[in-house]
Amino acid sequence: MQALPGFRDFLPDDCAVRNYIFACWREVARRYGFVEWDGPVLEPTELYKKKSGAEIVDQLFNFTDKGEREVAMRPELTPTLARVVAAHEREFKKPLKWFSIGQFFRYEKQQRGRLREHFQLNCDIIGETNLAADIELVALCIDILRTFGFTEKDFVVRISDRDFWIDFLRENDVSPDRWDELLQAIDKSGRETREKTTEKLGTLADPIFSILKGGGKSQKLDQLVDGLRDRGLADYVAIDVGIVRGLAYYTGIVFEVFDRAGRFRAIAGGGRYDNLIAQLSDGAVSLPALGFAMGDVVLRELINETAHAREKLETAIAQSRKIDVYVVIAKEQRRPDALAKIQQLRDGGYRVDYPLTSEKIGKQFQTAEQLGARVAVLFGDEWPQVKVKNLATREESLVHHAELLAHLQA
Repeated sequence: MQALPGFRDFLPDDCAVRNYIFACWREVARRYGFVEWDGPVLEPTELYKKKSGAEIVDQLFNFTDKGEREVAMRPELTPTLARVVAAHEREFKKPLKWFSIGQFFRYEKQQRGRLREHFQLNCDIIGETNLAADIELVALCIDILRTFGFTEKDFVVRISDRDFWIDFLRENDVSPDRWDELLQAIDKSGRETREKTTEKLGTLADPIFSILKGGGKSQKLDQLVDGLRDRGLADYVAIDVGIVRGLAYYTGIVFEVFDRAGRFRAIAGGGRYDNLIAQLSDGAVSLPALGFAMGDVVLRELINETAHAREKLETAIAQSRKIDVYVVIAKEQRRPDALAKIQQLRDGGYRVDYPLTSEKIGKQFQTAEQLGARVAVLFGDEWPQVKVKNLATREESLVHHAELLAHLQA
């Protein structure tokens, strides 16, 4: 038996990497004043249909449960966020700054950087229309990637403004019922042939290609870059009006993060979705909102391909696996005394290991070295004293067992 296609087993090394990624995500999100929340993995299928249309069902792991309810494993978090905020927004002061780390599922063809399950960081700001929120969110995204060791030479945040294109379509008297179709064509223009995009855009093809080539002018985007420049982060961003984000619910500034070398699909993406909460709550609650998501699959690939980020990961994992004390049991009759002391040390917050069965002393010291222990404590003929060996300096000292904890603390 093997794991299902697009799903992963997480062996200890894989779990260590995953925990490192989660720890970095949490550290920076909390540094920005975001608080953690989560929702259920299973939701009514209708919630996703309401946001994305009936065609979304083809991308879901969905089924009828034992209560005859149509349910689906979550493919994203934004609909759940909108549902929860609509139900509980009166309980919190605005703006809300929330983040979540969870597992998500999409029934689609697996490919590099995209599996049928993945873990994802979601960061959202609810209840703020000011551009300061957009600047804060982009800065958070940049700082998260910097925490992994990436620099402005490794990645770029491409920022755009859907309002820029809405204004363009209005000026060209395009009916609103065609906006989503044309915005999606613009969004895909960098991944499809010029001929195919021209066919989709029709008479607007030439002016749109001209804008994409020359770069559109947007005062809002210039202000966003200036806000990031005040923080010393402007080198990480570039205005690119070709970024539209295909999802129809985006309403303003949008952005996607790519590696500079162009080897991978987007590392992260998001933007402003001011109307979605009202849409999913049938107008009961209307709050402006913006957010982004960052998945673990592409991020891990980028870490593996970037030497300085990979070295930082390896160092962090090596440090997390080291123990503080390894107890060497030289005389089996001292095992009860050793176990009592091991419990005391663990109660004191020390990471302690020892041989579960009788082993030669040399092998025990070898294990202590392999586990990265700082100190080995030997229980043997010296009892009621124990021998304490600093494994880095090789210095040894005899300490009465009752004073061992104080000795280690010193």
